[in-house]
Amino acid sequence: MKCFISTLVVAVAMAGAVQAYDLPSVNLGFTSFLDGAPPAGPGFYFTEYLQFYTADKFAGPHGGGAFAPATPKVAVSASLSQVIYQSNQPILLGGKWGVDFILPVANFDLKPGGSPLSDNGTGIGDFLVGPYIQWDPIMGKNGPVFVHRIELQCITPTGRYSATDALNPGANFFSFDPYWAATWFPTPKCELSWRVHYLWNDENDQPFVGYGVNKTQAGDAVHLNFASSYELLPHQLRAGINGYYLKQLGASTMNGVAVTGREQVLGLGPGAIYSFSQNDHIFANIYFELAAENRPEGERYILRWVHHF
Repeated sequence: MKCFISTLVVAVAMAGAVQAYDLPSVNLGFTSFLDGAPPAGPGFYFTEYLQFYTADKFAGPHGGGAFAPATPKVAVSASLSQVIYQSNQPILLGGKWGVDFILPVANFDLKPGGSPLSDNGTGIGDFLVGPYIQWDPIMGKNGPVFVHRIELQCITPTGRYSATDALNPGANFFSFDPYWAATWFPTPKCELSWRVHYLWNDENDQPFVGYGVNKTQAGDAVHLNFASSYELLPHQLRAGINGYYLKQLGASTMNGVAVTGREQVLGLGPGAIYSFSQNDHIFANIYFELAAENRPEGERYILRWVHHF
């Protein structure tokens, strides 16, 4: 019982002492409960995400504020529209092929507070596309026990971008962000879900002008979503906890030279899913961020509607 999705978070580039705010928009917390399989089998799915993100801390290399004492504040409203097709045709070890498309739109509200930041306003973000293979659930005596999927997701540099602005809806470079998503049912009412991504980024040949370089390349990273829910009303209401974690592995480079600082953040909070029917579901998730390094730290609120045609 779940839609499988990927998404957008605000990507921030900064000038000055902190030079590692360059990872692209990725799925931090947009997917949560019952992530291992679609909720209603083969066919077309449409999902609409609404996110509000606010941060009044821009963390430096060791977690402290990078702009103290002048602290910029940013609020980001984002909408993501997703179309998925899940086939009923097995192609690999019983797994059935599918394809996933996502188009984001983001709006920024930035209060610089004396910082060098500027934003590029409202615009379309980078288009995401991903072919995937979905395996049928492994069944037990009382229902499904385990179900999973692999997707080869690509983030294309099609979003609105300006090298003169530090905050942009688009990243201006290609990223490959494959993942493995799964759901395990230790009991019929309780589930544990996770989605693990590996992120690789191509070069940006028009980086933020504040860097004063001709090209940059964000380091590779891992990011994952994790959640657990309990069924309160049969086939209707689940509630639980959800989280995400991002860790940059490799150093970012400017003109081919590695720079200091790697991004990290952890988000944790409550969530719930309400099912109107097998074909319509509403997800609500809240995340409070902590342990951020070289990126904003704030709160994220996500509302998601999933419909199966």
